[in-house]
Amino acid sequence: MKVVLKRDVPGLGRADDIKEVSEGYGRNYLIPRGLAVPATEGVVKAAQDLHKAKEDQITRQRDRAQRIAARLKSEPLHFRVKAGESGRLYGSITSADIAEAIGRLIGSPFDKRQILLEHPIRDLGSHLVDIKIEGGVRAQVRVIVEAEG
Repeated sequence: MKVVLKRDVPGLGRADDIKEVSEGYGRNYLIPRGLAVPATEGVVKAAQDLHKAKEDQITRQRDRAQRIAARLKSEPLHFRVKAGESGRLYGSITSADIAEAIGRLIGSPFDKRQILLEHPIRDLGSHLVDIKIEGGVRAQVRVIVEAEG
């Protein structure tokens, strides 16, 4: 029996996959629980269209993320802050500060949870910060911290 999965089913497949299952498994388990529907011609066509649309969206998202990563790699982020004579900052540069600067650079909001910063930056100089962008793309951005005045 062919079915189209409506939800992810562990050990069987992901949503919108077309799967061949035994008659009993389909009729007694998958269909009554709303995990699948019988694979009629119209349902199969709709599932294929939805699957194609998802793939296109993922491709667009990955392309956008790679463009953002390339831009972040080529353009460092500059911060001018107050610092002591020893080079220690009076405050710190946090992931929220970096996300705000990235948002200004790319022209859209950037979530601070995508910044992989173990500790806030508290020293002057150049620092490499890892970030994760949607679509599984990761990049590094150079953060340059300079003393004010």
